[in-house]
Amino acid sequence: MNATWPPDYDRDYYPDAGDAYWNKHLETMDPEKREQEVILPKLRQQLAYAYAHSPFYKRKWDQAGLRPEDIKTLPDFQRLPFVSKQEIRQDQQETPPFGSNLCVRPGKIGRIHGTSGTTGRPTAFGVSGGDMQRISEAHARIMWSFGVRQEDQVFIASFFSLYWGSWGALAGAERLGAAAFPFGAGVPGQTERALHWIKEVRPSVFYGTPSYSLYLAEVARKNGLDPKKDFDFRILFFSGEPGAGVPSTKKRIEETYGGICIDSGSTGEMAPWMTNSECGYRNGIHLWQDIVYTEVVDPGTFKPVPHGREGALVYTHLERNSQPMIRFWAGDIARWENSPCPCGRTYPRLPGGIYGRTDDMLVIRGENVYPSAIENCIRSIDGLGDEFRIVVQRKNDMDELTVQAERLPDCDRALLPELERQLARTMKAKGLRTTVEIHEPNSFERTEFKARRVIDRRK
Repeated sequence: MNATWPPDYDRDYYPDAGDAYWNKHLETMDPEKREQEVILPKLRQQLAYAYAHSPFYKRKWDQAGLRPEDIKTLPDFQRLPFVSKQEIRQDQQETPPFGSNLCVRPGKIGRIHGTSGTTGRPTAFGVSGGDMQRISEAHARIMWSFGVRQEDQVFIASFFSLYWGSWGALAGAERLGAAAFPFGAGVPGQTERALHWIKEVRPSVFYGTPSYSLYLAEVARKNGLDPKKDFDFRILFFSGEPGAGVPSTKKRIEETYGGICIDSGSTGEMAPWMTNSECGYRNGIHLWQDIVYTEVVDPGTFKPVPHGREGALVYTHLERNSQPMIRFWAGDIARWENSPCPCGRTYPRLPGGIYGRTDDMLVIRGENVYPSAIENCIRSIDGLGDEFRIVVQRKNDMDELTVQAERLPDCDRALLPELERQLARTMKAKGLRTTVEIHEPNSFERTEFKARRVIDRRK
């Protein structure tokens, strides 16, 4: 264990290619020992640093009547107040551009990233050079866990913009020693060009969003290519959407490409975002607690929930010196457990991944509906395509839910009534009562980034 804080990792260190772990000692520790000997010391140093350097946290904790020295145990830590996205946005509006939580002087900022602002004011991230190194170290360690090695070529098929995902994947691949292929997305004609480069260079690892991987496969087939036979993707890992954790979508991606589908990622505020990630066994997302400490709490009472229960995820950086998030309420919804994983890592896991967020949950006639549950139903039915829409509207003071899917081009139109009945039955079995519409192929817009599939006309 590196005693310095923040950790100063050896940039020349690499495991042997045959090693299953980047750091076996940390990854296979007894969980209680890890909490006491690794997590709690890191946490207390992170709190002391934030209190000394962040006016945001000093003000917040003073108002709560708490100081870092009051936090002597992990249960003590639960007394600290949560931090919300809205708080961060408000703070940055009052103290632009990075807010009063920038803990390093501007000259120490090595990267500037940010959110898209699609759900509110964009959030600016000022990231120190040291934090970028620690982020790349974390991502390399986690990418190693799902099988990426130095001989791999990592094809990065997402926007190189303010979006964190692409840059995190790039930093991890470079630190791990793999060949990074930062192809990008979003430029007209880019998907067609991607087909050429993938076929010629034969990269072995793909990173992007689940939606884009399925769109890429669709375009490949239109151009006479078979993604399984003509591409060589051994590993496909994803963030930005919950799709890679949706069983039927994971199955469809793996059947399409012949590689393993890895669900990874939390949220941009929590870079290194890949600290929520599956290993190569794909038994659910590991929570890499010694890098980002994750709590699971009841969204109503805010109390911790035991393993085996569902709750909201609350994240805390343990290695950030520039803009740390401490008890950050991301709105992620998941169920966690601590049963053994065949990989030997002893982190708690989210067996169903992050299957919802409090801000994308739909409340229909008093029932909570997650779009990922509808996605799972649609993609479990042969004959239906990869794109869909969820339309919510109010009729006669009652909420109505309509699910719109596309038939595949090779699916006989005569089968549409049976497809509609099958989809309706599948969703009813999941407790979802909806109107179902099957549309013609290519009825819905495709995207190279995060798909926007929910249309809420009640607003």
